[in-house]
Amino acid sequence: MNKERLPRWGWLLVGLFLAALIANLLNLIVLVPTVFPEAYRSITVITTMSPVLIYVGIWYDEERQSYWEHSRARIVGDVLFVVAGAALGSAITLAVIVDLGLSAFLQDILAMATGFLLAWGLFWWRNPDMYSVQTDQ
Repeated sequence: MNKERLPRWGWLLVGLFLAALIANLLNLIVLVPTVFPEAYRSITVITTMSPVLIYVGIWYDEERQSYWEHSRARIVGDVLFVVAGAALGSAITLAVIVDLGLSAFLQDILAMATGFLLAWGLFWWRNPDMYSVQTDQ
């Protein structure tokens, strides 16, 4: 894939659209009819979108290309941490607020914020050197 074909926000938009499409298909075909109540449908969307938010920036930014030199097992572990963090963060938030009478839109926004923050926090915890400020002294 050519990075120059689209700006960073374009790749992010394409990735988020595909992640939402996959999550909604998963919800429609597998999870909602068998497992999830409809109030928790956004958990899968948040979970599939979180790696896109983190990894598009790492893939696109030249100063973060050293990340791809890690072993495949390390990268897979990072992705699993991101996915688990997003799922846990959004699920816990929805479990707490689903019966408070908030609108579904507000519930989804709060779940997204918590899920994405926990996912990024776990990624940062495993890779603190990627976001450290380098000073020349």
